[in-house]
Amino acid sequence: MAVGGTAPPRGSAAAAASMRRRRTVSGGASGGAGAAGTMLQFYTDDAPGLKISPNVVLVMSIGFIAFVAILHVVGKLYLVRREA
Repeated sequence: MAVGGTAPPRGSAAAAASMRRRRTVSGGASGGAGAAGTMLQFYTDDAPGLKISPNVVLVMSIGFIAFVAILHVVGKLYLVRREA
């Protein structure tokens, strides 16, 4: 962060220097707390993109896997009927 409390514009040399400084400072003494802070950043309200919970992602992925499995079974049954 800059001295005034605002972040430098993205892509600028000041932003790159700020990120380098931030990575070096958080690397040593903080232990594992830095990783948790960055992980929580994905679930905040100001994060860009679609906001869905991990449970919804899990249910949707299991539903997709079940749908593909059902399509495979239907495809096998349809192929058996056409050959007979």
